[in-house]
Amino acid sequence: MLIGKVSGSLWATRKNEHLNGLKFLLVDIEDETNEETVKTIVAADTEGAGFGDLVLVTTGGSARIALESPGTPVDAAIVGIIDSVERNNQ
Repeated sequence: MLIGKVSGSLWATRKNEHLNGLKFLLVDIEDETNEETVKTIVAADTEGAGFGDLVLVTTGGSARIALESPGTPVDAAIVGIIDSVERNNQ
């Protein structure tokens, strides 16, 4: 799983019919210091996340399981909104 921050949303009026009804958000995946965006991905939102939320993202087959739809062509899904993260900095 990945940790990321919601940076925007995406709309597509023409898309695969299996994607109808899904909300898509842009999620910035940051480096370990949370200072630099490594990449931005599009993720289907299953939790009602919003702009600026820190989220937990699952990818691959797990994303389709999260949507409870193995036939949906999605490879990333938001499966949690993070309240806090603690790290043991040694």
